[in-house]
Amino acid sequence: MFADRARIFIRSGKGGDGHVSFRREKYVPDGGPDGGDGGKGGDLIVVVDPGLNTLVDYRHKRKYCAQDGQEGGKRRCAGASGADMIIKVPAGTVIKDADSGKVILDMANRTEPVVLLRGGRGGKGNQHYATATMQAPKYAQPGQDAKELWVDLELKCIADVGLVGFPNVGKSTFLSRVTNARPKIANYHFTTLNPNLGVVDLAEGAGFVIADIPGIIEGASEGVGLGYEFLRHIERTRVLIHMVDAASVEGRDPIEDIKAINKELESYNEELAGRPQVIAANKIDAMPPEDQEVILEMLHEEFGDRMKIFPISAVTGQGVKDLLWHVYDLLKDLPDEPVEFEQEFFLELQEDDEYESISVAMEEEGVYTVEGPKVERMLGYTNLESEKGFEFFQKFMKENGVLKRLEELGIEDGDTVKVYGLQFDYYK
Repeated sequence: MFADRARIFIRSGKGGDGHVSFRREKYVPDGGPDGGDGGKGGDLIVVVDPGLNTLVDYRHKRKYCAQDGQEGGKRRCAGASGADMIIKVPAGTVIKDADSGKVILDMANRTEPVVLLRGGRGGKGNQHYATATMQAPKYAQPGQDAKELWVDLELKCIADVGLVGFPNVGKSTFLSRVTNARPKIANYHFTTLNPNLGVVDLAEGAGFVIADIPGIIEGASEGVGLGYEFLRHIERTRVLIHMVDAASVEGRDPIEDIKAINKELESYNEELAGRPQVIAANKIDAMPPEDQEVILEMLHEEFGDRMKIFPISAVTGQGVKDLLWHVYDLLKDLPDEPVEFEQEFFLELQEDDEYESISVAMEEEGVYTVEGPKVERMLGYTNLESEKGFEFFQKFMKENGVLKRLEELGIEDGDTVKVYGLQFDYYK
């Protein structure tokens, strides 16, 4: 089964919380703090696997989570770091934010693993917060939160040349002749269901990768038929070959077919229609010489100023080599790297110095304590005796989530809040 799209949930690991403990040993009555640091959360890593060519595995499993870091322990023991989660994708996979559709990462040219979501940093144990004035800190830093996201995976084939055309114009026959690919070939009015890739080998090491894009139909860019499902595979190609049925075996007008396909390409992605294009007028073996001249002259009048036209027969091989060498010459003048999509969605980073611990706890019924290095620093530069200073203190407590956490613990009007020797009555 070919699958070129999938939606999955990804999550990095949460950092382990720092530990609160005190040294307890015989003959050491007043041991200092010895709480260990929490372990780092695992990263969510994406890597290209050359052996994959489909996203089918992600249709069956939807959630991919790295392991959380472990909490720190006593005696300055650090918690173990969480295991990374590695996601393997085919080359050419584009990762998008599921909500906005914006590109987060394009794996077209990536050979090294990429950390997509970084695991949370482990929290510091209370051993780090001992000071001359606070020798027995009862708080530790919590680990950073995990990052999580729903993403869409889209596989866009990496090929130099895209072979486009309406169903049953001979694309599969052409591909089987010029490459070692063996697509299913039959006379039907529906479309090949899979994009088929093949390598064209020319003399003296020359060659390129060609993709037979499943038959495009009118309205494909608006989601009609199956064409829309595969238009994404044309986006990376650098040259397009328009294959048309010059003999009109199926009663189609080759000129109108080229116009219709370019209209669909432009509707889907305006830049596509501007890429170098070549016309392969196929099935000339099914036409008398005088008819060949007529149709080729019509094609030249309509498109000759911007596209080169090659009369070919995918069945007999007539004209095929000239077409392939011309395409190869076009590719030599174009950038060698496959088209890569620029990042549009940027994940928020958590900075260590902005993530400090604030401990909120209920000491006894009606009495609550608020402690932590961030609170301690704030009190050091804030004059609570002044009106503005006290307003700043209230704003600090609100913006850092202290009031919310007190409410979650069940604080009521008139209850006492202790902050490093200071006491306040709580009123909402």
